[in-house]
Order: sequence, then structure tokens, then C-alpha cells
Amino acid sequence: MISDRVKKSLKREFYQSRSAQVGLALVVIILLTAVFAPMLAPHNPTTQRVGTGDTAELTDLPPLSPVPGHEFVGTREQSIVNETTGEFRNVQQEVPANASHPLGTNERGQDILSRMIYGARVSMLVGLLGAALAAIVGVPYGLVAGYFGGRLDDGLMRAADVMLAFPSLVLAIALIGVFRDTSFHTAQLPDPFVAAAQGDLVPNILIPRAGHVATMPETTTFPVTVTLVVALVNWVWFARIARGEALSIRSEEYVTAARSLGASNTTILRQHILPNAITPIIVLATIQVAFIILLEASLSFLGFSGTNLTWGADIQQGRNGLSSGKWWVSTMPGIAIVLAVVGVNLLGDWLRDALDPGIQGETGGV
Repeated sequence: MISDRVKKSLKREFYQSRSAQVGLALVVIILLTAVFAPMLAPHNPTTQRVGTGDTAELTDLPPLSPVPGHEFVGTREQSIVNETTGEFRNVQQEVPANASHPLGTNERGQDILSRMIYGARVSMLVGLLGAALAAIVGVPYGLVAGYFGGRLDDGLMRAADVMLAFPSLVLAIALIGVFRDTSFHTAQLPDPFVAAAQGDLVPNILIPRAGHVATMPETTTFPVTVTLVVALVNWVWFARIARGEALSIRSEEYVTAARSLGASNTTILRQHILPNAITPIIVLATIQVAFIILLEASLSFLGFSGTNLTWGADIQQGRNGLSSGKWWVSTMPGIAIVLAVVGVNLLGDWLRDALDPGIQGETGGV
């Protein structure tokens, strides 16, 4: 579907655009981090270190400072017994940074860096699959409406316009309220690296840090409902773009020639309309990934995700700490969201400039 001329345009624009190179680097790093999370995470992201038994107290550790000679200092509430009266009183104890937790820990002693690494899995999976499902629904819908036109076009697009009458977040929350009690609200995805490290099928010598990987979570909780809902919320943008392209392409001479030779409508849509409409759809899909990452983070922040190992859930968990000086719990996953969204948007800008510089406006994205 992509001609040699378009490929050359992509390469030329990529080599000339520093922002495209930065965007690609960010996206590749985040994707590799998500895929190889068990090997890269320094600690199990779900393990709590609250100082019970023989376990050291590692809650509320601040991050290491990037400035030489400067240290961040956290505080932790400590109960002290008055030897005279036997009464307990709470005091604020200063907590220094710990090199084994470079981005600090939360109030449960869970490592922030490890949670950020594992949070990338959910955010990127939801972003990519949500955009793909939205395109699968919206593109055929829009192509059919634009190609046939008339009353069919009016009926289909008025139904699509109803979706646009609701704010995306409000509509997503309403749909999750309908589907969250279903049996497919979440799914447990087994981690192949952890399974291989714990089993005998693959020699451990082939798995980097096999002993460490074996201690990581065996499954990843994937929010199925959230993925379906973000696709239902965003398919209309693909429908509108596909319809606009089909309206302009259906009157081209090669479409008229195919029709006069007896080609069916399905054949024309598949072999002539879709290939020539794919450019703006690809650009829109890239931008939609960034938008869906933000939407998923918002839903996780509000507690609708079904899993707490996401960037949005970590921001929600640490929001109360912003007023007590524990800024890193919310700030670090917030930075991860910014980097992911900026990286994807920079890629979208590159694709737009290279594939179709004339694309304007109607993206529905960030």
C-alpha cells in the first residue's frame, strides 16, 4: 500500500527532522522497556517493604538527586514510646535516598522505577490496541458511508455525530460503568520471560538475569474493558477521516474504470479506495495512540482501570503526598506519561509532514 516514493519521502523527512528522531527514540525506548520489563526492573513492583519482621523499613524513600552534592530528603512518620508514661507519639523522621531505589519508593515501600517500567506495559498496550480496534471499526464504517453516499451516508454519519456530542472522558466512564461487572473486565496475561525463568523449557543461561526475572510478577493484569471502551470512544474519528477520503476518491477515473469493468463494490473499496485513503488514516492512528494513553491514564487515576500497576494509578496513589513533600510518587509516573505522549506525537508530526503535508485539523487527538 505504501509506494517507493512515499518510503523515500519518509526517509528524507526523518533524516531532516530532529524532532522525528527524538520521537522515534522515545517510543522505541518505552516499547523495549515494556517488553523486557522483568529484566530491566530493579525490584518486583508489587513487593511491599514496610519494615515487618526482618524486613527493613523502606517506605517513602526519596529519589537520588541528579545534582552532584545535593540530596533529596524525605520524611516518614515514626511511632516512639515514652519510657516514663508508656504512651506512643508520632514524630516525623528524616529519610535519606537509597541507591538501590534511584527514583524512591511509595508509602508501601514499592519501588517507583520498577512500577514505572511495568506501568509502560499497560499504557502502551492499551494505546496500541485501542487505536487498532478503533481503526478496525471506524475505517470500514467511514469508507462505506463515503463511497455509497446518499441516505446511507447521512444515516451513518449522523449516528457517528451522536458520539461526538459527549466528552470522551465522560462517555468512557459511562461505558465502563456498564461493562465493568462483566467477566472480561480484566485479563491476566502470563509473562513469557518469567515463565521461562521459572521453568525448565529454556536454559537459564539464555535468559539475562534469570534468577532476578524469576522473582518478577508472573502475570500482567490487562484492562480489557478500558481497551474496548477507548476504542468505542474514538472510532468515530477514523470514520470521519475515512469518509472524507472516500468521498474524494470515489469520483477518480480509476474507480470509474474499475466499476465499468464489472468490479464489485467490495473489490473497489478494498483494492482502490482503502489503499489511496491509508495515508491520513496512518497519521490519525499515531495521534490517537497518544490520546488513548492520556485517556487510559485518566481512567486509571479515577480508579476505573481494574489494575493498580499503571501510570495513572500511581499518580492517584501519590497525590496526597504532594502536600506533604513526597512529590516523587506522582511526579515520576507523570513524567513517563509526558515522555510517551510527546514521543508518539512527534512521530505523528513526522508521518503527517512526510505522507501528506496538506492534512489539516480533524484528528481528534492531543
